[in-house]
Amino acid sequence: MLTSLDDWLAHCERMHPTSMDLSLERTVEVRRRLGIEFDVPLITVAGTNGKGSTCAMLEAIALAAGYRVGLYQKPELVHFTERCRVGGQAVTPELLAEHMAAVEAARGEITLTKFEFTTLAIARLLSKAALDLLILEVGLGGRFDAVNAFDTDCAVITSIDLDHTEWLGPDRESIGAEKAQVMRSGKPAIVSDPLPPQSVVAHAEAIGADLWLVGRDFNHGGDRQQWHWAGRGRRYSGLAYPALRGANQLLNAAGVLAAFEALRDRLPITAQAIRQGLALVDLPGRFQIVPGQPTLVLDVAHNPQSVAALAVNLDAMGFYPRTRAVFGAMRDKDIAGLLARIRPIIDAWHLTDLPTARAATAAELAQALGDGTETHCHASPADALAAAAAAADPADRIVVFGSFYTVGGVLKQGLPRLAARHLG
Repeated sequence: MLTSLDDWLAHCERMHPTSMDLSLERTVEVRRRLGIEFDVPLITVAGTNGKGSTCAMLEAIALAAGYRVGLYQKPELVHFTERCRVGGQAVTPELLAEHMAAVEAARGEITLTKFEFTTLAIARLLSKAALDLLILEVGLGGRFDAVNAFDTDCAVITSIDLDHTEWLGPDRESIGAEKAQVMRSGKPAIVSDPLPPQSVVAHAEAIGADLWLVGRDFNHGGDRQQWHWAGRGRRYSGLAYPALRGANQLLNAAGVLAAFEALRDRLPITAQAIRQGLALVDLPGRFQIVPGQPTLVLDVAHNPQSVAALAVNLDAMGFYPRTRAVFGAMRDKDIAGLLARIRPIIDAWHLTDLPTARAATAAELAQALGDGTETHCHASPADALAAAAAAADPADRIVVFGSFYTVGGVLKQGLPRLAARHLG
């Protein structure tokens, strides 16, 4: 007799003996029992970094074109309902709970992980939402991710780097081979990584996917004011840069335009919709700059590649007397590798525990930073931010980064607006 979304999520946590079970058979069978089918174009987005930004730009442009869009993204920053959007708005807990009940009724003797169960519930919700376009973000890898239970009309693979190596393999070639499994024979496969692993290209060729590569099938360039894009049969010039900040966002935007070009027969998009969508796109926690004194930067960068991009973006912001970091991360990440990318920019560290057993403790992070570094340990991201703000001067900068739990932890009570001590 479960009724609330929180009750259903707690039920999902208890159902399966492990939090991750890399296989598709159970998800495919329950999907069959539920009768979930989609009759609108489906874009699947996989990759290591840039998935969330790519999904956000796809959604923003399609909404600007007047289409009704369904989006499944993950993970959430604060509320679970952030994972599912219809028409640009998060769904209600009550509606999501209804579809959780349907999955429970259909699964019978089959146990599902929380991710599998909730993916099926969200997919069922979206299948009944009268959409024009569906966008599904892959969680981990591709081959065995629950999203891969649904056949895509266009796969987008963003940048590929080392992450989740215990599940996906020790190098980019291994990881690329896993992510490439979201491609489908005869369907467009957009690869926005400018140097993709050979395994990605080889798999596309082996299954006969319609492979789109940067520099061969589409390209982009620009100056300080505007950028341009060219594909197989169309070009756009005089484009404003995406509202999402960061040097890497142009790579993501180029892949987005390639996806729309590949689906043009089913989903025509005007240049005006592209301009409007890129101008209005919003995605919290991706190099998000919050004005105040001190300046606050929020970024969910949590692997060496994304942290390196964060460091480049921070370095381009201008002069700040001191930069303080609020940082928390999962224990299974390459903590030493990602810290090495950003240490030269950080003057003081406010390290935080996180509310999950997977997370490294603040004390473990302090040990990774070693002696000679100013470190402070805190029980929560909110406590760490409060301490960093109390120690900072008005002209300083605070960057909150690492796990989604870290950024989400400082957003639980809304967007922080910092005011230095003597400013009242």
